[in-house]
Amino acid sequence: MVRKRESTGFLIKQRAFLKLYILSSIEKERWYGMQILDELKASFKPYGYEPQHSEIYRALHELLEDGILSRKKIVEEGAKYKEVAVYSVKNPDELKAYKKLVKADLDRCEQLLRKAIQDNYS
Repeated sequence: MVRKRESTGFLIKQRAFLKLYILSSIEKERWYGMQILDELKASFKPYGYEPQHSEIYRALHELLEDGILSRKKIVEEGAKYKEVAVYSVKNPDELKAYKKLVKADLDRCEQLLRKAIQDNYS
């Protein structure tokens, strides 16, 4: 079950932001943690943001605990004994509900940022 996010009324929390991107990536195909980290680092580098390894794994673990994702260990391609944990969607309904919550938060944040720009730079 998705835990209801308590909004502070300010900007979206980093972990919620990362979870959104993690879920969107995993919806498309199975991923393992380092793939997600590398993808997000490359995607956000032009914006001066580099997600940390620990934050990605905390977000993944919370998504597992919430029952949204599942994890399965597989032998890494090209390696005989190296196992990696691959994540996939376990509960599509919970995933959709979580993304809907985050979308509402992002819309609110966008309005807040637009107001700040308009009030201070117009």
